[in-house]
Amino acid sequence: MRNRYLDLLRAAAIVRVVVYHLFGWPWLSILLPAMGIMFALAGSLTAASLDRRSAGSVITSRLRRLLPPLWLLGAIAVPAMLYAGWAQQDGGDSPWSWKLGLWLLPIGDPPGSHAGIDAWEPLWYIRAYLWFVLLSPLMYLAYKKVGWAAVIAPVALLAALDKTGFSLPFGRADSAMWDFATYGACWIAGFAHHDGRLHRLRPGLVGLAAVALGGAALYWLHGHAGDEGWDLNDVPEAQALWSLAFVLVALHWRPDMTWLAYLRPVDRAVNLLNSRAVTVYLWHNIAIAAIWPMLTFLALDDLGSMEGPVTLAATFALTAVAVLAFGWVEDLAARRRPRIWPATASPAPVSSPAAPPPPGAPLHAEVGPLPPPVAPPPVPPARRALPAPAEEPAAISWFGGGPEPR
Repeated sequence: MRNRYLDLLRAAAIVRVVVYHLFGWPWLSILLPAMGIMFALAGSLTAASLDRRSAGSVITSRLRRLLPPLWLLGAIAVPAMLYAGWAQQDGGDSPWSWKLGLWLLPIGDPPGSHAGIDAWEPLWYIRAYLWFVLLSPLMYLAYKKVGWAAVIAPVALLAALDKTGFSLPFGRADSAMWDFATYGACWIAGFAHHDGRLHRLRPGLVGLAAVALGGAALYWLHGHAGDEGWDLNDVPEAQALWSLAFVLVALHWRPDMTWLAYLRPVDRAVNLLNSRAVTVYLWHNIAIAAIWPMLTFLALDDLGSMEGPVTLAATFALTAVAVLAFGWVEDLAARRRPRIWPATASPAPVSSPAAPPPPGAPLHAEVGPLPPPVAPPPVPPARRALPAPAEEPAAISWFGGGPEPR
């Protein structure tokens, strides 16, 4: 049984990323730190998998689900960039080098041409996610030994990098190190969400920690704002602190989500975005780049006050075309039957939600529509067993989908 609250968080973060890339509004990075949320959700679900399966099996499963959609993008984008003159461009990466192999295994940012920047620039997230997955067995082991100190460690690393000015000799390696330091605390906070450690904290303590971290983030952002103003994406230190503050509050909360099944259009949209998250992420930037050429061709480029709504609608429409054309690869990667448009509705709840599980119980089983209650025979309270955990959602960052084989 899926955790609908986590699904809703993931879907909201996906929409926020698309809108931010379209309009570039800096305040969106503060309103909803999407990347921090997605790394935290991935950490939580990856920890759940590591508790059930071997580390090698978990890593292999994640790579199997992540890489085929990237390979499909590369199979289209790389020839297109070559056709558009990548080999003749001045500066940047050459297409005829070992770096082209990063399109197959993105341990570093895959290369691309200047003209194809919309295809390869967002792939930093794929690379960062891949490294978090590869390192998760060691990170989870460290977390089990030192607890909250493991959450603070990436923030301490970020402070050390800022203070010392240390950098790695290769640009791609240096970028990977900074992204690890920026979002590592969110990933490990996901571990604390999975094992119940976060929820066992008193709400007042969580709120106090979030206020302290958020205040420090805004203070740092005020003194180091970039050209775009108060944009967290320009300031890694502020991004790390604000994202962690938001994650602590968001994942400590356990709302009742039965209402979502009654809002069928929203419920279907949440299911679609979770089932096609990789496709949406990989192709939405290309959809944005195609808007104005398309509108110019249709002689609709003079929109006046309607520019915002029209471009937003066009972005979602073109991204939907990409979902229709390429989303089925996610099903094949997850070993599911391919579907063209998986916008299914969840069953309507038929009973009131059960009481929340004890604080130490995993969160994954507590949200979602419930079957009709069956009255068990009376059992003395001292012998009553905890309910068995429900099946874990697919642990693929914001790359949602159906449950994968254990």
